[in-house]
Amino acid sequence: MSNSVRTFFAMTLVAASLSSGAATAMPVADALAIRNSAPAAVEPVQWRGFGWGLGTGLVAGAIIGGALAGPPAVYYGPPVYAAPPVYAAPPVAGDPVAYCMQRYRSYDPGSGTYLGYDGLRHPCP
Repeated sequence: MSNSVRTFFAMTLVAASLSSGAATAMPVADALAIRNSAPAAVEPVQWRGFGWGLGTGLVAGAIIGGALAGPPAVYYGPPVYAAPPVYAAPPVAGDPVAYCMQRYRSYDPGSGTYLGYDGLRHPCP
């Protein structure tokens, strides 16, 4: 457990005991005995600054604040697909070339085939 956490818990315990409201009187003889039993040397305590707490908080605040203050992400929506081609005149019933031209965009009337998804040319009726 880090030193700052220990200090926090110790200070919390002291504050809780002081605020409990129970006060007792100590006899004078016992108070002098306690004062005389304390060591004469005083241990110096050195404050070492904020450590990682302040720096980490400032950096995290700057990152989160920058993300919230930045421009919103651009959303383009779902992809839009092109409509199939519209021919000027509807194909004549019973005309296989017109049917194949309407059905397959890669239809070649010269060879009577269309280009399939497998990359090969297939005949159209």
